[in-house]
Amino acid sequence: MQDTNAFLTRYMAMWHETDPARRRAIIASLWAADGECYTGKSASRGIDEVAARVTRSHDEWVAQKGYVFRPAGNTDRHHHVLKFFWHMVPRDGGKVEAMGLDLFVFDADGRIRVLYQFNEPTPA
Repeated sequence: MQDTNAFLTRYMAMWHETDPARRRAIIASLWAADGECYTGKSASRGIDEVAARVTRSHDEWVAQKGYVFRPAGNTDRHHHVLKFFWHMVPRDGGKVEAMGLDLFVFDADGRIRVLYQFNEPTPA
């Protein structure tokens, strides 16, 4: 299994990468070819669909609205599963606008086999 901090650094960079070719390369390095990504509103299967989902999120939240994603702590890993909490905050600082939990299931090669993403209630 890869180092958790190294993985999370690449994963967070994926959401913020402005160059589409570099973003896709990061995605291809993180996900298994048949990897899946599930949110409350979408299901993406395979690198092409995962890349399209990440690009939509990047375009809306990072490029257009100026948010960034930050680790929120309480990350834990065992066997082939990792839980990771995140916050979405304005790039220039400010209150948490969104928060969530990502649950990763890795394949034997250490790539994302399945990602389940949950949005959490935002603190008042």
